Amino acid sequence: MRKMKTKIKKRKSNSFILFICLLFLLSCGTGEHVRVRIEMPRKPSLNLDDYEEIAITNFLVKEEAKDFNINKELTEYFTIEFEQKIKNNISSTEVALQNEEAFQDKTFWQKVLPDKNGIIFFTGSLEYTEEIRKAIKSASKRRFEEPFPEESRIEERRFYSLSLDLYLIDRKTGEALYKRTFKESKAYKNPNQTAYFAFYDMMINIRDKLFRQIVGGEQIQERYLIK
Repeated sequence: MRKMKTKIKKRKSNSFILFICLLFLLSCGTGEHVRVRIEMPRKPSLNLDDYEEIAITNFLVKEEAKDFNINKELTEYFTIEFEQKIKNNISSTEVALQNEEAFQDKTFWQKVLPDKNGIIFFTGSLEYTEEIRKAIKSASKRRFEEPFPEESRIEERRFYSLSLDLYLIDRKTGEALYKRTFKESKAYKNPNQTAYFAFYDMMINIRDKLFRQIVGGEQIQERYLIK
């Protein structure tokens, strides 16, 4: 009986010591928050393993930059990216896209490649525009320059904007399983910057966002730690 009382006293004593240590550690904290960036896994928005083949179609071009065949560049770009990142068979097919309503027309997609099963279409519409904007140089930029003719005080910049509506459509049901709009724009000090260069420059962000959603992968998130 005495031994049991002794053990109980020891446990109480140990608990008290632990409680005191905890209070000490808490009192040492500053209460400050530290923001950290960590990689968190992200699940894909749909399961592409249910399909044997992904057919990349031509795109509905609503507007495009001068002297640049964006339909050809875009289909080739996505074909390469899908082949590198997805294990499904990748093919291409021409579709008669007349307007935006086609993407909501289930019957339309059910009639495309009717002899094939287990296929999903990657398709969409786009706008690709370019613009040259002029502005007068600020006084600070001309402060150390020699006087120039008035026209040399004008600087030009070339702006490009790319808007993509992308879909993944089940051939069997004609239903759009995925739909997302991507918008990117770039400004270049070089007024002679080409539409070709700007296109691939903007596609980097679009590509990363797209495959992060449909394939999954790591996503950077912010968390707070208490000191």
